[in-house]
Amino acid sequence: MAAVSETILAGVGNTLLVVSGKGGVGKSTATVQLAYTLRAAGHRVGILDIDLCGPSIPRMMGVEGKDVLTTPEGKWVPVFVDEEKRLSVISIAFFLESKNDAVIWRGPKKNAMIKQLLTSIVWDIDYLIIDTPPGTSDEHISLMENIRSASVLGAVLITTPQMIAVDDVTRELSFCRRTGINVLGIIENMSGFVCPNCSECSNILGTGGGEQLAARTQVSFLGRVPIDSSLTCCTEEGLSYVEKFANSPVSQVYRSIVHKLIGKELEDMEVEN
Repeated sequence: MAAVSETILAGVGNTLLVVSGKGGVGKSTATVQLAYTLRAAGHRVGILDIDLCGPSIPRMMGVEGKDVLTTPEGKWVPVFVDEEKRLSVISIAFFLESKNDAVIWRGPKKNAMIKQLLTSIVWDIDYLIIDTPPGTSDEHISLMENIRSASVLGAVLITTPQMIAVDDVTRELSFCRRTGINVLGIIENMSGFVCPNCSECSNILGTGGGEQLAARTQVSFLGRVPIDSSLTCCTEEGLSYVEKFANSPVSQVYRSIVHKLIGKELEDMEVEN
């Protein structure tokens, strides 16, 4: 039998971690938009949702309640989001009897589940995006320890502009550095709301906190994502925002972010007019 280290994230080209210091900053939403943007750029993409206590990815991608198939070898086949099978997802939510069930597990069981998710999925993708739980919990330590042998590009930190969120993300940044995870950059989410009628921008949650943190810690600032009610509707209904609103400011920001992350030109992306 092969060593566990040889089976971690088999079939995955490169891995991105999406992390935050606290809940409610739009980490899962950012994960989904990054995945759709990478797919639009022609890549095969997977999402691994290990936010065990708040697995919202399946609903955001319109695959809530789908069954996970199993191979004869006992491996799990990810759930495909599109007919072309270029975007797929695995989440703890698929293994719960009801979407309303709470995951009431102690640390050892959570860690065992994370290890199983990292070793028992049949991937064939260019990029895997891992949606992590908020904070710096036991699950984070288990994840970081297990992916040391995998090809990991690094972590993308998500924050909102206000300083109380930035302070929590600062702790997350410290955690990544202490555990040896490369920090690719910071996204300032929910940064300003542009009125669809008058085009005036209102900084509801403030502005600049994420960019200031990036400058202070010498980390790349990836972009400032404004609030868009259409994005909220798409995530509620399981629709692809970056396809439905390809020319929106938010979609343009995510294309810029992906360009910075993977270092490739995205001019040839298919865009709906």
